[in-house]
Amino acid sequence: MTTAAEPVLSRVMGTRLMGLAALLLGNIALACGPWLVRLADTGPVSAGFWRVALALPFLFLLAALRKERIGGIPRRAVLLVLAGGVFFGLDVAAWHVGIGDTRLANAVLFGNSGSVILMVWGFILLRRLPRGREWPAIIAALAGASILLGRSMELSPANLIGDLFCLLAGVLYAGYLLLLQDARKGFGSWSVLALSSSASAAVLLLMAMALKEPFWPTDWTPVLVLALSSQLIGQGLLVYSLRLFSPLVIGIALLTQPAVGALVGWIVFGEWLVMLDVVGIVLVGSALVLARVTMPKEPPRPRVNPV
Repeated sequence: MTTAAEPVLSRVMGTRLMGLAALLLGNIALACGPWLVRLADTGPVSAGFWRVALALPFLFLLAALRKERIGGIPRRAVLLVLAGGVFFGLDVAAWHVGIGDTRLANAVLFGNSGSVILMVWGFILLRRLPRGREWPAIIAALAGASILLGRSMELSPANLIGDLFCLLAGVLYAGYLLLLQDARKGFGSWSVLALSSSASAAVLLLMAMALKEPFWPTDWTPVLVLALSSQLIGQGLLVYSLRLFSPLVIGIALLTQPAVGALVGWIVFGEWLVMLDVVGIVLVGSALVLARVTMPKEPPRPRVNPV
């Protein structure tokens, strides 16, 4: 006999399953980004420009379809979103440069290090030392990063430089998230992405021109798929799924990215991992999960009237 609660339970379970599938597929789509950057016949920063620019019309369209406003926002919020877009553009530039020199597993892990960096930033704001489960996160991050950086140095100095560029990308991405933290309140998810991506595209274009990289693709397939997978499918699926799960589930799902990166690196580029590499990846991955779960809360800040 069917109870009245069963249809509701069935809908909830269906939503959770769809959310889990979206969360995993979003992470997989983002993890394939470094592979596509290597396939592009432009320079790495130019590939970053096309990744963002080709997705821009769709981001504005999605914002319009969801009736998310772009205009009429307080100037301070708009400036924060644009500043966040500048940080994201610099993040993409640093990450794409690093991808060309280091292993894909390292690139994905260090590129996602923003979670740990935000946790450390929280300690600075609170003016306190880590405690409880925060210590294991920091120790695991430092130990894992040391192992991976040491292994890269063994392979070649270029690999180490690639790792450092990817770590810089993680720092810049943390800055992007911090700048958008308050600004998101006046925007929808897609309007934030559309407006911030406009600033990112401008920054990446200027950098690509300054570096005199190969700019126009002769084969458009890698940059088109990069824009589709990283900026639209990956981001879109995560925007949909993140509201459905706890930080622990999100952190564990994030480990899909280094796993996919390592698999692609091994199959496509012959990037073999020894046991020490796996230990380093597991330590940094564990730190990313713990960082999401134990993120320190900021103290209340005084209200600032919008300009």
